[in-house]
Amino acid sequence: MDSKTVNKLRTELQASQASGKSDVMIEILKALKDELTATEEIIRETKIGLAVGKLRSHDNKEVSELAKEIVKKWKSDVGKKAPSKVKQEGASSGTTASSVTAAAGDSKPEAPRTYKTDGVDFEKHNDKTRDTCLSLLYNAMVFDSTAPSELVMERALAIESTVLNDNDGSTGEDYKKKIRSLMLNLKDKKNPSLRGAVISGDTPADIFSRMSSADMASEERKQQDRALELNNLFKARGAGPQQAETDSFKCGRCKQRKCTYYQMQTRSADEPMTTFVTCTVCNNRWKFS
Repeated sequence: MDSKTVNKLRTELQASQASGKSDVMIEILKALKDELTATEEIIRETKIGLAVGKLRSHDNKEVSELAKEIVKKWKSDVGKKAPSKVKQEGASSGTTASSVTAAAGDSKPEAPRTYKTDGVDFEKHNDKTRDTCLSLLYNAMVFDSTAPSELVMERALAIESTVLNDNDGSTGEDYKKKIRSLMLNLKDKKNPSLRGAVISGDTPADIFSRMSSADMASEERKQQDRALELNNLFKARGAGPQQAETDSFKCGRCKQRKCTYYQMQTRSADEPMTTFVTCTVCNNRWKFS
């Protein structure tokens, strides 16, 4: 397998990772394992070791196991060639199998990807504000991604254009504020699923560009917000209706029917009242309308 083929497989592997296609990733990894006899030159030239090395911690067990096997095999491949290389070039053994270790990400972690490290040109619009915002969006998506730069660039262009159109072609304060909000949510290290969905296209650029901060929040954050809202509603009861005991409700946590409840009008007058229930056994709380 030559460098050109390996480069092609690396691009396909990164694209399938960005789109979450584990079956495609597995197929590519198997081809690399069976058909590529690693050399130091190929590993360094194609950077395939880095692409595969990152997959050793992938959520899909088959993907992660294959990646570990491949890196181990490549280290062995390069190590077998070490004696002749040392003899011919007088090189130290540190430039052989250790090069695979470094290429696979086992040494110092690489600096985060940016448009500069990717060599991307952002002078697209002959407008400094737009080009700067475009670069910020790109950096927010790519810093921990292995997706091809062309794909990330495509998404950044679509997002920036949507925000511009929504602001009637103006790059004023509202435009900058929205770009800033999108950028900060995209680069949130605790919300990788948002980046992945935008890059893969599962969340289209036009929909993402119009999301609020609450819409973009991670599932963990949304659950925390819902719990806080519910807790505040319980606290806001104040001197309102007294709680009544009942066995009409079954606790979802402890399955007991020892509860207290009260009702409040939390929405408009023509909407039904909201019932707040507390389990007296485990203190679980829930509400319904």
